[in-house]
Amino acid sequence: MSEIHIRRAVIGDAAALVELENATFAADRMCARQWRHHLKSASAQVYVATRRLRVVGAAVVFFRRSSRVARLYSIAVAVCERGSGIGEKLLRAVERAARRRGSRVLRLEVRNDNIGAQRLYERHGYRHLGMHRAYYEDGHDARRYEKVLLPDMNGGRLEKA
Repeated sequence: MSEIHIRRAVIGDAAALVELENATFAADRMCARQWRHHLKSASAQVYVATRRLRVVGAAVVFFRRSSRVARLYSIAVAVCERGSGIGEKLLRAVERAARRRGSRVLRLEVRNDNIGAQRLYERHGYRHLGMHRAYYEDGHDARRYEKVLLPDMNGGRLEKA
């Protein structure tokens, strides 16, 4: 298999991001307009995982100017690429971005039935904070997680896999 590359997304990735979003999530999907907004926004960063120049994963993190808490909004990995470590690589990229922006905590919500994602977060030091009942559009509950971010020992570099 070819290498996975993690990089900041650009506006030219918008169509691939919409396609990935629609293939990954059954509800609560971002439309093309929302993706373009996040790609241009100073308060959001979008990362993509590519294999052979094809987008196979994405992550979105939000920042608030007056807060040291960043929010991981979404990680999506193409179905055919799940289990290959892409989610972990995207998570590390988001954590590095949050540290560079001065965030001390990263928070997220994940569907209560998404056991694979919960395991990923727990393996990487996220602690379960509680639940949001009927959080998602389809009525599913969300588990809340957070991680205190330690200083970046990798110098903030993105990595190849």
